[in-house]
Amino acid sequence: MNPLVVTNQIFIHAPIESVWDALVNPQKTKIYMFGCETISDWNIGSALLWEGEHEGNKMVFVKGYILDLQYPNKLIYSVIDPFAKMEDIPQNYLRVTYDLRSIDEHTELTVSQDGFEHAADGQKGIKMYTMMAKVGNRFLSK
Repeated sequence: MNPLVVTNQIFIHAPIESVWDALVNPQKTKIYMFGCETISDWNIGSALLWEGEHEGNKMVFVKGYILDLQYPNKLIYSVIDPFAKMEDIPQNYLRVTYDLRSIDEHTELTVSQDGFEHAADGQKGIKMYTMMAKVGNRFLSK
């Protein structure tokens, strides 16, 4: 099966450091990630949890691991839905890559996600990341 990679690229009228902060700062991810905060120590190999609330109870909606981090230019992590029916093994995780590049007063943000060919709900993930790119652009360009 051919790998399925989805890539979105946006230009944000904000410095690269601000865009990076929006990707890793729990108070900011909460704004554009459906109320979820990123929980991690941001070291390669460490866990990354997307934690939020549902009906008053804290829960982890998405989990993964930090695969690469090069401040402020690249962040790669794996993700899986802990409620998915598939087994929680490495080959069932998706991989998300954020590439950031400073261009004058703007930041070019390229978001790629791969591994859909293994994920049961791969097409759902494609739609979610497309929508997140649009929301993130509006939030950061203010």
